[in-house]
Order: sequence, then C-alpha cells, then structure tokens
Amino acid sequence: MTEPTAVPAASTTAPARSPWPALWALVIGFFMILVDTTIVSVANPAIKAALDPETNNLDNVVWVTSAYLLAYAVPLLITGRLGDRFGPKRIYLLGLTVFTLASLWCGLSGSLEMLIAARALQGLGAALMTPQTMAVITRTFPPNHRGAAMGLWGATAGVATLVGPLAGGLLVDGLGWEWIFFINIPVGVVAFVLAWMLVPNLPTNPHRFDIPGVILSAVGLFLIVFGLQEGEHYDWGVIWGPITVWGVIITGVAVMGVFIWTQARTKNEPLVPLALFKDRNFGVANIAIAAVGFTVTGMSLPLMFFIQLARGLSPTESALLLIPMAVLSGVLAPFAGKLLDRTDPRFLLVPGLMFVAGSLFWYSSLMNVDTPIWMFLLPSAMMGIGNAGMWGPLATTATRNLPMHQAGAGAGIYNTTRTVGSVIGSAAIAAFMQGRLEANLPGAASAGGDFGSGGTLPDFVLEGFSTAMAQAILLPASALLIGLVAVLFLRRPDTTGATADWHAADAESAR
Repeated sequence: MTEPTAVPAASTTAPARSPWPALWALVIGFFMILVDTTIVSVANPAIKAALDPETNNLDNVVWVTSAYLLAYAVPLLITGRLGDRFGPKRIYLLGLTVFTLASLWCGLSGSLEMLIAARALQGLGAALMTPQTMAVITRTFPPNHRGAAMGLWGATAGVATLVGPLAGGLLVDGLGWEWIFFINIPVGVVAFVLAWMLVPNLPTNPHRFDIPGVILSAVGLFLIVFGLQEGEHYDWGVIWGPITVWGVIITGVAVMGVFIWTQARTKNEPLVPLALFKDRNFGVANIAIAAVGFTVTGMSLPLMFFIQLARGLSPTESALLLIPMAVLSGVLAPFAGKLLDRTDPRFLLVPGLMFVAGSLFWYSSLMNVDTPIWMFLLPSAMMGIGNAGMWGPLATTATRNLPMHQAGAGAGIYNTTRTVGSVIGSAAIAAFMQGRLEANLPGAASAGGDFGSGGTLPDFVLEGFSTAMAQAILLPASALLIGLVAVLFLRRPDTTGATADWHAADAESAR
C-alpha cells in the first residue's frame, strides 16, 4: 500500500516526523488483540470439550469470551483518559505487557474457571492498549489524511479475520487449544520492542479521574451482562432468594441511568464528556459501532457451532471458509480509507453495512445439512466487501472532529460503545441459541444429544440443531440493521476547517 505523506505540522523548529512508522508499530498489538478474539471463537468447541465436557449448556464456555469482553469494556473509559494524562505510549506498553503475560496464564489454565479469570486479565490489557491506537492516529494524522490511516486499521482487522481462524484451526488441530494463547507471547515481545522504538512520546494533559463514574459504570455493566448471560440458566426466574434475573438486569439499567445523570451534573471532569456528543457524527458513529460490535461477536458462535458440529468440519476447515471475507476486507479497506478522505462517509457505510447484514441473512438460508460446503464461501465474500466499508469509515467519522486534548477520551468512549455492544451480543446470543435449541430439540439433552464434546452430532438431532443455529444468526443480522438506519443521519464533515484546527493545536503543543 502506498503511504500518503503526512502534512507537516505548523512549526518552524523542525520538520514533521512521519506518523506512519508509529502506526505500523501500534497495529501489531492491535492485530494481536483481534487475532486472539477470532482464534478463541474457532477454538470454543475444543475448549468446551477439554474443560467442560460434562454439560450440554453452551453458556458456560461463552464466559471465556464474555469475561474478556466485560473486563475489556469496563476500564476503556478511564484507560483513554490515562493515555491523555500519562501519554499513549506508556499506557500502550503497559497494556501490551499485561496482555502478553495473561496469554501465558490462559495457555497454562487447567480448568474453565481459571481460563475465564485469565481471559479477564487479558481483557484489562486490551483495554489499556486499544484507545491509544486511535488516540495516536487522531493526534498525529491531520483530519484529511485520517481516512488512509484508518484504512490501514481496517485492513489489519481484515487480515486478522483470516490469520486468527486459520492459525487457531491449525494450532487446535495440531498442538491443542492452549497454543492459541501461547502464540501471543513472541508476537507481544516483538510488538513491545517496535512500539518502544517507533512510537513518539506525545504531550500529556492533566486530567482528574471520575472514580464514582468508574464504579457506577462497572457495576451497571456487570449486572446487565450477568443477567443476560445467566438468564437461560435460571430459566429467566429466581437466582437466589428474592433476586431474579430480570431484577438484576433492570437494576443494571438503572445504575447506568444514574451514571449518565452524574456525568451530566459533575462539576469536575466527567469520565464521559457528554459535550462530545454535540457532534452529530460522533454520536451516530457510536450508535452504529455498538450494533457492529453486537453483530460481529454474536455471529461467530452459531456459525462455528453449525459448521463444526452439524457439518463435521475441523477448526482448520472451518477457518478456510472465511478466506474470501478476510482477503477482500484486507485488500479493499485501504482503498476505502483513501476514498473516505474525499467523499461523504454514507457512500461507504450504507452499502458496507447492507452487505454485512445481507451476508448473515444469506448464511442463515444456507445453514442446513444439504447445502454444499463450497456455497458458504459466497456470503463470506459478501461480508468481506461489507467489512471494508464498515470498520475504517466508522472509526474515521467518529474521530474526525475530536479536540486534540480529548483524543483519548473520545477513543475510550468509542471503543467502550463498541465493546459494550460486543458484551451484550455475546450474552444475548448465548441465551438466544439456548432458547432456539430448546424450541427445536425439546428433551435433546436427556436423549443423548451432546453439543460440546466435539465431532459430528447424531443424525437424529442434526435437522433441529441446524435450524436452531440458522435462527440464532438472524439475531446479529437484525441488530446490524439498527446501525444501518443510524448512519443515514451522518453529515459530510468539513475537513478543511478541522485540518486547520489540527495544525493550530499541533503547533501549540510543539511550543
């Protein structure tokens, strides 16, 4: 990919330093986070067979993903501010260290409970890293070149969707599920050295941290996710004593309402600067990315369980079906980013979201035992084209007009919104899958249908299981339509004025 030259900063003391080497260094860590997520989705059946073989309940192994996402989502608001306060480079390196060591712990886990705890620590490391990547792009690239930078970000996501499942399949089949985590260790070391050498120490800004806001957001998110995740297990009734599933969920929503109220009234610096939402594009992009997070997390479980358990494919063979998506997304994302710098974001986002949603409805229509396996390559290709017009353009649109001193806060909010959508998607898809299984296979557990021990399912449950998974994937497909409606309300940004403001802020920070 040809790298556009960064516009020089408005300073007479020294020539501008190209921001591209730093971005390439940060992308390696971002790539590792994405690969780890996709690797785990492929390995879920193997993890369940190894660490939780005695139950037919799918929501136990889903906590391997949900614990990671919850620990990832809760700190994002403050980790973005930590980057503004102490410098994105320092916080990124700290997060990379935590993530790499937690990967070692994941691989050494001997029980599902230990793996879930290690995945939560991984989530904390990822929360420290992720906002810093977007903040560095916002603070080092002028607005009229951010589309190209986010194009690289989107291409990284596309390549990760290929490398993750393929590497996961090969490692699970050849060495065991533990190696999907061990592989992060050498990658983390290389990423640390490159970031240490290439990422600049950017100016910091003093911030006060809203500790009550952190506590309220953490409690609210935990209650909502726990209620959704465990609802089916408790038959949406009593958990313990007077505590019910719906009581937990409603309490969580109420706590989040109190959190938003305190953010609007606080006299100190709020954890979430609500003034950022006065920019329509920032607000709309956050709605859309929540829907995207829900969809991307929710779609993988029913698809992978169907491909591996109903059709008998190995993890590696399952991953090969994703090649068109990864290749097309990786190739097209940089071009989409460059085009975004010159056009209305809706011209890319509307067709992008439509293609991804359409591919999921297409998958649902194919999820039966009679469909030739090669036909699953077609919706995969359609999804790859859609991804190229979705990830980078949404992130660019959200950060285009962020003030320099709130780059970390804005990145934290955006990534929190995305991850909250992912957490809810993970919890909701587990409950929805379990509900569809109960509806299509009543009494399957007592009849001997084992949905987690690996291998192909018995013939007498194949049709019902396939129907349940086809119905389950319609939930994330429908959620993405919310994002599609939201992006219709975007405005074309004025990059000329934003670029002038960026240069003025850059010149001021150089003094």
